[in-house]
Amino acid sequence: MGGMASCFAKKNERAESAIESNKRRVELQSGMDADESLIQEAAALLLLKQPQNDSLEMTPVFDRSFSVKSPLIGKKKPQGLPRNSSSRPRSLTDTAISLRELVNQERRLDGLETKKVVLVHGGGFGAWCWYKTMTLLEDAEFEVTAIDLAGSGIHSVDTNNITSLPQYVNPLIIFLEKLGDTEKVILVGHDLGGTCISYAMEAFPAKIAKSVFLAAAMLKNGQRTIDVLSQEEATNDLMQHGQIFLYANGKDQTPTAINFETSSLKDLLFNQSPTKDIALASVSMRPIPFAPVLEKLVLTEDNYGSVRRFYIETTEDNALPLSLQQSMCETNPPEKVFRLKGSDHSPFFSKPQALHKVLVEIASIPPKQNLKTNHDPSMYFSSHCSSSMMSSSSSHKLIWFRKALMSFIFVTSLLYKCFYS
Repeated sequence: MGGMASCFAKKNERAESAIESNKRRVELQSGMDADESLIQEAAALLLLKQPQNDSLEMTPVFDRSFSVKSPLIGKKKPQGLPRNSSSRPRSLTDTAISLRELVNQERRLDGLETKKVVLVHGGGFGAWCWYKTMTLLEDAEFEVTAIDLAGSGIHSVDTNNITSLPQYVNPLIIFLEKLGDTEKVILVGHDLGGTCISYAMEAFPAKIAKSVFLAAAMLKNGQRTIDVLSQEEATNDLMQHGQIFLYANGKDQTPTAINFETSSLKDLLFNQSPTKDIALASVSMRPIPFAPVLEKLVLTEDNYGSVRRFYIETTEDNALPLSLQQSMCETNPPEKVFRLKGSDHSPFFSKPQALHKVLVEIASIPPKQNLKTNHDPSMYFSSHCSSSMMSSSSSHKLIWFRKALMSFIFVTSLLYKCFYS
């Protein structure tokens, strides 16, 4: 009985549920009818408000769709901006190299001395300027770090408060100090960054596998950056008119920083660079601290001289002309000189693919073998044994030659007697 009662109760519940569902359908249908009537009324009002045109034979049909019709249907789209916003046309020497082609290039990157690359910006720039180079190197599986020197990029120090080269280079020094004893990096310095990596080479020669000077100041011991740059500045009208000296300590004191006229940036630093990168630089560059360029470098052969140096020239450089770059390479010869044709002072903007290729090539150069010196006893022993073996061999040859000569004389004398006796 209990089972029948429960079954009957369930049937009643189902019936009530069905009735309730039907009521909801009726209410929903009535609501839809109400909405439909509202839509029709709105349509009628819109038709009444339209201006009457006697020339039309029929009233236009009202489209119940509330979507907006595109006014461009059936018309040509306006011509958009070109995809390449470079201020210069692409030359025939600028091969279009895709990122995938660069990553999958044939050069083998296995077994490199190091894949750690540290990028050091030039005066007024910051880590931001390396964004193209960083992307290409990271896609090629390098470990890349871009340093913001003191008072540059997003570094919080006021440029006018930098009073020495060590203070300016300190962010790079801190990075190198944190490296392990067996870790090595490739330092790449641009512009004033060349002076900075030279300072680091003197301080940490064992942690630097190679140094690359990219359109950079490459000084000798006892030189100042301003001594090198002033050689060309006297005849460089762009540099003279583009510089602004800042005097935070008063006009009667030494300048604290140097800035560039915004209107001169393109002609001086970016004469071959894309417009978008010039715009980025114009809102990102900061003044250059003046004290570091006045400081003499102390460079020794044991430290600075033990690090392999490479130089990358830029042929269309208006800030550091090619003639000055070549002069530095002649007075302080690096291991090898590379050249970026068509590059301005900022090859990371104007020639990023070509720069990437050169950096990979430099990284792929095998390390030099550590040859033993003559002071090494084992080297002396090897050399002594070798010379002894050579002298022993020479004595054997001399004895053989004497015997052969005596035999020749004896045979000759016998033949002479036979023919003339």
